Amino acid sequence: MCHYCGCRDIPLIKEFIAEHERVTNAAGDALRALDRGDTARAGELVEVMARELLAHWRGEENGLFEVMREDPEYAEYIDDLVHEHRDLAALLPTLDLDAGPDVARLRAAVDELHHHIAKEEDGLFPASLTALSGEEWNRAMAAWREAHP
Repeated sequence: MCHYCGCRDIPLIKEFIAEHERVTNAAGDALRALDRGDTARAGELVEVMARELLAHWRGEENGLFEVMREDPEYAEYIDDLVHEHRDLAALLPTLDLDAGPDVARLRAAVDELHHHIAKEEDGLFPASLTALSGEEWNRAMAAWREAHP
């Protein structure tokens, strides 16, 4: 992830990145629990991921994504990100971590999640620095706050 553009100094982006870190930490812990054979703990961590992601996605989609989608230049990129959100949201509650194929699906999903986060942190977030006005930042932040009462 980039550290040169300054987007990490924007309070909203800082919140999104902290959420990404909490989710990827839970995901990594879940995979390590599976490696130890602790499927119960892995399941708890997948639930933590799902809860964190629901609020995170609401904040992104109703805020930053909605505001940036108003510019046709970003609409398709954002649509792809939302599609990835929906795919992961549909997968997580269906996993049976006692079944090998589902464990493999979780591992693949965690790998895809890392790529997804990179698209946001290395692409969309830096672009937002030049794309958004002060009022648009205010709208995006208000949506994040609404998603995190």
